[in-house]
Amino acid sequence: MDPRIQRTRDAVLPAALAVLAAGGFANFTMEGVAEAAGVAKSTVYRYWPTKLALLRDALEGLNRQPDAELEMGSARARIERLLEHLAGVLSDSLLSACIPGLIEAAERHPEVAGFLHQYSDCRRAALTDVIRKGIQAGELPAHLDPELAALALSGPIFYRRLMTANPLPAADIPHLMRQVLGPV
Repeated sequence: MDPRIQRTRDAVLPAALAVLAAGGFANFTMEGVAEAAGVAKSTVYRYWPTKLALLRDALEGLNRQPDAELEMGSARARIERLLEHLAGVLSDSLLSACIPGLIEAAERHPEVAGFLHQYSDCRRAALTDVIRKGIQAGELPAHLDPELAALALSGPIFYRRLMTANPLPAADIPHLMRQVLGPV
């Protein structure tokens, strides 16, 4: 990639997330992002024609799941790593600060809702896949529905972040897993 383009991306993408986190989607403007990044508004529009295109690009680079570790260990150990990662991201991160604004925008803008649902489905797919493989390998109960189990495991983490004053600590993940998946 051209170094100038990379410098632009390195300035604009974090600025976009910071603007979203600070003011929500209603206050998210290309002008605000350009100002925060220290670039011209035309530079932002050159690479990202819409707010949603900019947010999509910024969020894709922000949340990297522990993919390499998903092939090591038991199904429960892999699930635990994914859930600890999620709990950590939602406890204290820029992504965590962006989620409320995205949820609010999804209620008012169908295109944001579509993006948020796709983004969430894509991120949850890793957990669903590990659960499915654990069932197939006989490591997890055969009665589990992989998608429903993934929702049951990730839901409390999101709920605690969005609806309470205390995010779910990573130390509580094994207890959550026992509640949803049953004892080891």
